[in-house]
Amino acid sequence: MKTGISTGCLYPMLTEAALEKLLSLGYDTIEIFFNSFSELETDYLDRIRYLLDKNDARAVSLHPFTSSFESFLLFSSYERRFLDGVSFYEMYFRAAQRLGTDKIILHGLNTDYASSLTDSEYFRRFEILQERARKYGTELLQENVCRFRSRDPDFIEKMAREIPESAAFVCDVKQAARRGLDPKEMAHAMGDKLRHVHISDIGKNGDCVLPGKGQYDTEGFLKELINSGYNGSIMIEVYRFSFDKIDELKEAHDYLDKLINRITA
Repeated sequence: MKTGISTGCLYPMLTEAALEKLLSLGYDTIEIFFNSFSELETDYLDRIRYLLDKNDARAVSLHPFTSSFESFLLFSSYERRFLDGVSFYEMYFRAAQRLGTDKIILHGLNTDYASSLTDSEYFRRFEILQERARKYGTELLQENVCRFRSRDPDFIEKMAREIPESAAFVCDVKQAARRGLDPKEMAHAMGDKLRHVHISDIGKNGDCVLPGKGQYDTEGFLKELINSGYNGSIMIEVYRFSFDKIDELKEAHDYLDKLINRITA
């Protein structure tokens, strides 16, 4: 397993500035959290790729800034808007191809949004999106999000069962905690279709603090992942208000690396 981090941890710092700062802290495994349309343009993507290559780093995942729009764009009752939305999301698929990124995060359908979509129709649409993503050499990952349909293990297991060739997941620790779940339960539901992990800690100061700053059994969580055969990235994803000094991000990196080394020794 490889410790990484999302540029979103430094939002609202400009994405390229956040990337440069994280690279300077020694991170070489990055999730790029895009924040505007111009960041998907070719010249900008080439600038990001240059920074990564210069530092022997890799963007292993990409997070769309339109996640909150996916309910309306991709999972409403209006089929034509969904089909147009698939073409719209090709922007992200092309960006991933240009950066050499093989994972893109999807939030999906917010449960607060009025939608009559059945689970089966949701899965059909995910299959179509996945097929398009894979044409660009990347893969769409369904994330568990506490206010979205993907919040419950039962939904995740059903998705894996109904579309086994297309289903792929990212487990988010804080989102599981906000749903009242032990993140281990969500990771277990994702099984061998787990491709990516967003990690944070849980404690008296909140459900989204830097790894090592809370009381969650992070070592036990990582042990379970390793024992299940997971060998992907462990991506730190917190908010800027979750820590005081940027150098604390390096401490979190070192903390996770020590845990992984101890488990795998």
